Amino acid sequence: MNSAELVGRSWKKEAQNCAFEVVRITFAVVKGAESQKMFQVRPLGEYRATLQLAIPLVIGQLGQIILAFADSAMVGHYGVKELAAASFCVNLFNLPIIFLMGYSYGLLPALGRSYGSFVATGEVVRAGVRNIFLISVGVLLLMLLPLAFLEAFKQPAELHGLIVTYYVLMLISLPFVGVFNALKQFFDSQGVTWIPMVALLAANALNIFGNYVLIFGAWGCPELGLLGAGLATLFSRILEVLILAFVYLRHLHKRRFARYREKLQRVREPILRRYELYRNGGGMGLQMGLETAMFSISVIFVGWMGEVALAAHHVAVTVQTLGFMTYYGLGGAISIRVSRFMGQGQSKRALIATNIGFRLLMLSALTLGGLLWGFRTSIAGLFSTSPEVIELASLLLVVGIAYQPADALQVCYSNALRGLGDAWGLMLTAFVAYFGIGLPLSYILCVPVGLGALGVWQGYPVGLLGAGLMYAWRFYRTVHHHKK
Repeated sequence: MNSAELVGRSWKKEAQNCAFEVVRITFAVVKGAESQKMFQVRPLGEYRATLQLAIPLVIGQLGQIILAFADSAMVGHYGVKELAAASFCVNLFNLPIIFLMGYSYGLLPALGRSYGSFVATGEVVRAGVRNIFLISVGVLLLMLLPLAFLEAFKQPAELHGLIVTYYVLMLISLPFVGVFNALKQFFDSQGVTWIPMVALLAANALNIFGNYVLIFGAWGCPELGLLGAGLATLFSRILEVLILAFVYLRHLHKRRFARYREKLQRVREPILRRYELYRNGGGMGLQMGLETAMFSISVIFVGWMGEVALAAHHVAVTVQTLGFMTYYGLGGAISIRVSRFMGQGQSKRALIATNIGFRLLMLSALTLGGLLWGFRTSIAGLFSTSPEVIELASLLLVVGIAYQPADALQVCYSNALRGLGDAWGLMLTAFVAYFGIGLPLSYILCVPVGLGALGVWQGYPVGLLGAGLMYAWRFYRTVHHHKK
């Protein structure tokens, strides 16, 4: 059966199969299914394989959403100025954090090809952790520039002190973000996605607890406000690295990783492997960075509209991240499976895995859009007590519903291309879609047209849809070329 026939199956039948597999595989994951079983070919095996990988990834990403909700809600209830300052910092740091996440995806093609070889995989892990740490330090130094030229961003003067405090703590945490993502790619590629999930959930629990005691001064702790929120975030990012490093280095999980650890003793890795990781990681990091830059740069436009618009934008972005992170959980499973299949020369199975991932992503997008429509005002009220912020955030969420399918489309095919190792093709496509279409349109609608924050949000779905369509065309073209 070719891919066109597969896509043409009855939607009703596929939806029933998908629902059945979600329930069944959830229990299988809890029981600890072996990673080798994820890649067997059976009529429903492709759904099973995708969901076995995706469920822990989605749970981990949802943990990140809960953390973002808790951060915004706690800071928002502490004060509107603190929420506005946090919004500015979070939106600026989304760019380097997403870049580091994307850079770590550069390990996937190499890990897919080396699957089953302890020597090759160990070398990839060692090179990847070292390279991403060095890149993280470089990103940290670059992020000093916005802090040095804070006045140029034309943010309200009363926010400057709060911004500097939170910004410095986010800077310190960047190397930990990079190393965690590199280690996470190793565990994910081995089919044990639940290990990074546990690390994320433990770190998130620490962050939420730290927020409560340090922001408001609970249980005898000093009331630190936004400084407390920054400290809690820093401590949680250190913890997640320590958990993964402990599992990898200290003979846990039935000594499974002992043979991979031997390669950490090698003094040097091959030049070609090092070049490949830099090339793939750089391209994929830039692609994700360009996507995030559309949102991060647009927050400057919103800041020109005042602190209410900035706070409402932050609330809406935090809520919309629910979709983004959920989609990336499913997209991560697509990347893992495509890299594995293409490394084994099974391009047809890579196509099937991508098509099934697309269906799951679209189902998620439609579900989330319905929830946002029904509960948009109540959700906005969780983050602020200001009527103006709640009203504007609710309106922005209505616009945000329109870009859920577009976001799911681009997540599906960008992750499929990462599995192929098409790093620089991804980056060039992202530049055209986000900086050639999405960001200019957001600026035009916000400032010259005069729609303010609402205009910024109307530009987002156009850029995302353009990226998704171009990614899909490039993916199918590349895979069909491999088949020939």
